[in-house]
Amino acid sequence: MTLTLRSSTSFINLKDTKSPKTPDHDQFTGTICFAQTKPSCRIRVIKSSMKLEAQLSLEKTTVNGAEGYWGNDHHDHEKREKLHALSSGGHNQDGNDSRVPVFVMLPLDTITHGGNLNKPRAMNASLMALKSAGVEGVMVDAWWGLVEKDGPRRYNWEGYAELVQMVQKHGLKLQVVMSFHQCGGNVGDSCSIPLPPWVLEEISKNPELVYTDRSGRRNPEYISLGCDSLPVLRGRTPIQVYSDYMRSFRDRFRDFLGDVIMEIQVGMGPCGELRYPSYPESNGTWRFPGIGEFQCYDKYMRASLQAAAEAMGKKDWGTSGPHDCGQYNQFPEDTGFFRRDGTWNSEYAHFFLEWYSGKLLEHGDRILASAEGVFRGTGAKLSGKVAGIHWHYRTRSHAAELTAGYYNTRHHDGYLPIARMLGKHGVVLNFTCMEMKDGEQPGNASSSPQGLVRQVKMATRRARIELAGENALERYDASAYGQVLETSRSDSGNGLCAFTYLRMNKRLFEQENWRHLVHFVKSMSEGGRNTKLSDSDSSGTNLYVGFIKEKTLKNTKEVALV
Repeated sequence: MTLTLRSSTSFINLKDTKSPKTPDHDQFTGTICFAQTKPSCRIRVIKSSMKLEAQLSLEKTTVNGAEGYWGNDHHDHEKREKLHALSSGGHNQDGNDSRVPVFVMLPLDTITHGGNLNKPRAMNASLMALKSAGVEGVMVDAWWGLVEKDGPRRYNWEGYAELVQMVQKHGLKLQVVMSFHQCGGNVGDSCSIPLPPWVLEEISKNPELVYTDRSGRRNPEYISLGCDSLPVLRGRTPIQVYSDYMRSFRDRFRDFLGDVIMEIQVGMGPCGELRYPSYPESNGTWRFPGIGEFQCYDKYMRASLQAAAEAMGKKDWGTSGPHDCGQYNQFPEDTGFFRRDGTWNSEYAHFFLEWYSGKLLEHGDRILASAEGVFRGTGAKLSGKVAGIHWHYRTRSHAAELTAGYYNTRHHDGYLPIARMLGKHGVVLNFTCMEMKDGEQPGNASSSPQGLVRQVKMATRRARIELAGENALERYDASAYGQVLETSRSDSGNGLCAFTYLRMNKRLFEQENWRHLVHFVKSMSEGGRNTKLSDSDSSGTNLYVGFIKEKTLKNTKEVALV
C-alpha cells in the first residue's frame, strides 16, 4: 500500500489510493510525494533503535548570505513572570540567553469545519520533518467559529485533542492562539472561517455589534470592543464569552498545559491582533499602502466618544471622529487631518486619539486580565500580538498606525503604553514584520519596518517584558531569514524570546526553501549567528537530504519515510 501527498494551496493534499470502503488508518505507508521543483530531492528519516541519526547531504546548493494607565507594579510583574515562565528557554530582558526557539505556524485549515484534524497522515509526516529540522514546535489557531459553532457553551475540542497528542508524540511544543476573529478577508487568509453561527445571528439582529466605519460599512471580523461589558451575546458579555471559551480549553487540556502546550496567544482583534480593522482587504475595500479609516461608528463606540467629550467639557468633540481624515486608499498628504502640517497634532486630535487608542488598551487589559486568571498556575506562557503597521511610518502623523488604534506619531510613543499594559499581566509582546527591510518597500509607502521594529524593541525593554516575533508575509529566501536573525539579537532593545515562522505549506518543503529553514533554525539556536550551512552537515537536522535522478518519478519530488 502506498500513500502519496500532492500539493494544494492551503495544505499538502493526499492522493486517494484507497478503495471507498477502506478506512484511512489502513492506508498509511512511508512514501510521500510533493509537487516537483527542480532538482528533486529525497528526504529520509533514518531511525536507530535508540534515536534518530542525523545526516544532511545537499548538492549544488548554496545559502545567500495613555502612559501611566498601568503603573509600575514591579513586584507583581516579577511574580507573574515566574508564574508564566516558559520552560523551553529564550532571551531574558538583557538578552543574556542567546538561544531563540523557532516555531512554525500550521495551516489555517488544520482543523476542518467538521471539527476534525485535517489530513492527519500528511500532518504526521510534516511534524516529523519539522522535528528533524530542529524546530521547537508549532502554532495553531483555535478558531472560535469552529469550536463553539454548535451553540453557546457547546465546545468541540476533538480535532485539537488529536493534534495535541500528535505534537506530543513527535516531541514538539505547541503554541495555541485563542482566535476570536474570523478567518478570511485579510493578507494570507487561504480559507474562510466566520464567527460562530449563533453569534452571526445576534449580529444580524443587531448590526451595531461589529466595527463600523464613517460611511456605515460593517466589518464582521470581530465583535466591537464598544460592547465588551454589555450582555449582547445571549445574556453574556463578549468578555465573558471569551473567558468561558478559554476556561473550557484549559479544562480540556489541563494535562498538557505547561508541558506540550507552552504558550497561549490571546486574540484581541482582527487577525488575532490588538487593533481595529482599519485596513480590511475583503471586497477591495483597502489596498496597500492606504491610510485606512477609523472604526468608531457603531452606536456603542459613538456613545463612549460622546461621554468622553462631555467629561472634557467639549460636547461638540463627541459627535464624530475627524471629518477630514480621508478614505481607505488615500495617502496622508491627500487629507487635512494626516498631512504633514495637518490637524493630527491639534488639541482636538489629541483628545480623539487618546480616546480611540485608550479604548483599545482597555479592551486588551480586560481580555488579558481574564486570560491571566484562567491560565494562572498552568505553566503556560501568555502572549498578545501587535500588528506591524510599517507603511507611512516615515511621515509625521503615522496615519496607518493611528487608524489602527496605535497613537504613534513623531511626538507621541504609541507602543510603550501597549507594552506596559501587556507587562501588567506578564504577557509576551508578539510582533510581526520581523523579516522586512526598509529597502524592499515601495518608495511611495514611506515605509520603515526596521525603524518600527527598533521602536517596539525599545518599548518592550523599557516596559521590562519579553518580545517574540513573526514574519508578516510568506518568505522563503535567505535575505528574509537573515533579517530575522539580525532582529533576534539584543544589540538594540530586547532580543527575541521566540520566533514563529509563517507558515507550513507545500513550498516550505521544496529543496532550496527547506535548506534555508534548516540553516535558519540552526543559526537561531546559536544566538542569531549567521553561520554558513555546509554542503554536508548533520548538526541541524535529522533528515537525510540527497538528490536523485528522475527516471521513473518524472515530475514528482519524493520524500520517503523509512
